[in-house]
Amino acid sequence: MKKTALLLCLFSIAAFTVKAQDTTKTAAPDPPLTITGSVDAYYKYDFSKHANIPTSFASDQNSVSIGMIDLGLKKKVGKASFVGELSFGPRNDQSIPNPNYHIQNLYVSYDVTSQFNLTAGYMATFVGYEVIAPTGNYNYSTSYLFTNGPFQNAGLKATYAFSDKVSLMAGVFNNYWNTYSSYRPAGEITTSGDVSTFGAQLMIAPVKGWTAYLNVLTGSYSGTEFDLTTAYQITDAFKLGLNGATFSAPHDGGGFEGVALYPQLAVSKAVSFGLRGEYFKVKKDGGDVKAITVTSNIKAGPLTLIPELRFDNKSDKFYAPFVNSNGISTNKASQFVLAAVYAF
Repeated sequence: MKKTALLLCLFSIAAFTVKAQDTTKTAAPDPPLTITGSVDAYYKYDFSKHANIPTSFASDQNSVSIGMIDLGLKKKVGKASFVGELSFGPRNDQSIPNPNYHIQNLYVSYDVTSQFNLTAGYMATFVGYEVIAPTGNYNYSTSYLFTNGPFQNAGLKATYAFSDKVSLMAGVFNNYWNTYSSYRPAGEITTSGDVSTFGAQLMIAPVKGWTAYLNVLTGSYSGTEFDLTTAYQITDAFKLGLNGATFSAPHDGGGFEGVALYPQLAVSKAVSFGLRGEYFKVKKDGGDVKAITVTSNIKAGPLTLIPELRFDNKSDKFYAPFVNSNGISTNKASQFVLAAVYAF
């Protein structure tokens, strides 16, 4: 409660310390509303003829299927801004709390100074390397770390940029991830929710082209996740990314840990190749999985074609069952995906 009250006070102070803008004879027009988004579709074929790999999205087997249409609305006037993001389609339905609302992001923001920003609302999580919108990922299929981590957090956060190389964010968020409002399950002493999850992110950019994010989310209801996300554009053609995370579920309920490596090589302005190598382990001897994903991005203006081969190999205790072409249990799965993503 103290953390929540502190951030609320910061918002109040910012509101009461705003100075009136100088007026002129001819007022400058407001900046226009910015609309961005994407549309995606895909074909997926699992070589066992069964849908095996349990990571998020692209779940249809041997089918030409749709992802989603994603619409982002942004506007900033003076120091105040807002972001609203709506999506429609199966990818939407698998990534938000209530598919009927279609809300991926909905938040307002205020620049108290050029270095200090306050933001409140429902926001895509700051944890992890991959995101929900396909335009934000190199691979079309997603990692186990992404699937098992938070998608969104609702709350209040403050960000201070010490320089263009170092910034710090801290905030308080609803007691559970991926919810539009806080709540507690029936059977608790009280069924009212609370804003009891603490989150923070330290951003450092030690050299040109290299950015690293140290993230933490922790709460008695949400559990605790420590996450490192970093990417280094080593040359104009070669980029290397890494994501490592460990999650402890609340009340000693287990969790997961894992690491994913993302090397990418551009062979021309239009064609590049990338690899995602991931190791993911369920805590308390829940088994593990190793996954290799080989992907290419072929660009034609705003359209990107993404052919992809994926090979997963799990241990016997891993929670997701794999079956072969005869329907018999196996520890190996492989699939091919061809996706088309149009960004606007």
